[in-house]
Amino acid sequence: MITISEEIKQAVQDSKHNLVRLVDPATNAEYVVLPAETFAKMQERHFYDDSPFTEEEQKELLVELGLSLGWDDPEMDVYNELDPRRSNEDSTR
Repeated sequence: MITISEEIKQAVQDSKHNLVRLVDPATNAEYVVLPAETFAKMQERHFYDDSPFTEEEQKELLVELGLSLGWDDPEMDVYNELDPRRSNEDSTR
């Protein structure tokens, strides 16, 4: 376990034990520190689940990602024609 600095300790106290936002100045990545009791409550209420994704959940996420990137755009159909596996299937018919 990592101990917190005095600066973070003060921020937690000032927040009245609510969440505290931190930023890494090197990467601008943001982090949230919250009391362990709050985190436990979130897990109990299923607001947070750190179990591995099921295969079905992984597939759903991949579909969502693909759609968000425009893979369903009709202009992307040209890539199906360039797929070498498709030409092999066509020539065997």
